[in-house]
Amino acid sequence: MLETQGTILTDRQVEVLELRESGHTQQEVADKLGTTDSNVSAVERAAKENIEKARRTLELVQTLRAPVQFTVSAGTSFDGLVTQIYSSGDDAGIKIAYCRPELYTHLYGILEEVTDANQLTKSTTIGLTEDGEVKVYADDVSSVKQDTTH
Repeated sequence: MLETQGTILTDRQVEVLELRESGHTQQEVADKLGTTDSNVSAVERAAKENIEKARRTLELVQTLRAPVQFTVSAGTSFDGLVTQIYSSGDDAGIKIAYCRPELYTHLYGILEEVTDANQLTKSTTIGLTEDGEVKVYADDVSSVKQDTTH
């Protein structure tokens, strides 16, 4: 088993995740650990919630550390968001690492849950890194996906 010291996961959560990642069913994990499949399910769910919290924390920190940051209010259209990203990048001398269609795709993939009729439904903080990556932190959204690759 991997060492959990310094992480937000418990030893049991790591043990369950390792077994599940290696292809075992919840019942097989339960049998191996001497517990019930519903307990394994609860441990797995708690581990995934902890991982999501850690991911959101990392998103927040990456956005806060970006040299250019701005918040876009709910109701902003995707066109307005993209225009604001390019404008903010230009003002800071940062070349955005995405062409316009790629940026739309990137943002929509991350913000789909907080988008309705091509408009944001939640305020969103945008960070632009020195190398032109666009970091996104949407307020009060637990499952916004962060794409850190380009």
